[in-house]
Amino acid sequence: MNEALKEVLDLLDLEQIERDIFRGRSPEERIQRVFGGQVAAQALVAAGRTVPSDRAVHSLHAYFIRPGDPAVPIVYNVERVRDGRSFTTRRVVAIQHGKAIFTMSASFHIAEEGVSHQASVMPHVPAPETLQPFQDRMRDLVGDVQPWRDWLSRPRPVDARYATPLTWEAVGDPSLRGSETRVWFRYDADLPDDPLLHVVLAAYASDYTLVDTVLLAHGLAWGASNVIGASLDHAMWFHRPLRVDDWVMYAQESPWSGDARGLARGQMFTPSGELAVSVVQECMIRVSNP
Repeated sequence: MNEALKEVLDLLDLEQIERDIFRGRSPEERIQRVFGGQVAAQALVAAGRTVPSDRAVHSLHAYFIRPGDPAVPIVYNVERVRDGRSFTTRRVVAIQHGKAIFTMSASFHIAEEGVSHQASVMPHVPAPETLQPFQDRMRDLVGDVQPWRDWLSRPRPVDARYATPLTWEAVGDPSLRGSETRVWFRYDADLPDDPLLHVVLAAYASDYTLVDTVLLAHGLAWGASNVIGASLDHAMWFHRPLRVDDWVMYAQESPWSGDARGLARGQMFTPSGELAVSVVQECMIRVSNP
């Protein structure tokens, strides 16, 4: 297990400071703002710790309200909205500097029998072992240029391998632009058999590439163009258990963008092709004049 993954797992081990009140921190590196996937994952951990262990999360709906400050802790207040016979509902508010930066509603459900079907089919893409890791592919693209060199040399908690063009590749080549992204990802370690942990880590990884799917359609990329962007809201539905220490195919598409916003949808499949998670996110995309 590399140091980056160890740090993510440590970030998800929230401190309980009162009943239904938890405190989380951000990485020591002072980035511009807290990574949205981190806040969503920590909020889901906080909610999950107030729910009986026989109930698994099946959906979450979240809004990113203000940029998170990585220099100070985040306080998560959990509201026990409902404890029913089959479903449990929680609302979480993440607070910094006395103001809400993020809100989330999450629903948990006992295991039940029911009708079952799957219409979605996992896209046919090359096996992850045949694809370059993201860092190697970016290194081939940008070479030994600072600050890219330092950024690409850092350990990453998630091993991501793209079966489609990177946004940086499409900046100078219009033929590579499109509205679909296919990414294999996994956490490269043997993780505990804790279903909530795998769901939380899926939520963490879900925010990495969705906005990029919108950018790819326009030949835009972070750090390679005059783009300002942020996640606005995020929704996930968890259909069946998955393990994120095994490969997950994350198939994403952007059906629309306009009015300084973009919509992206994603589906996470197990290696055998089972649909495990559905994701929808709206983001802010602003492009300034050069």
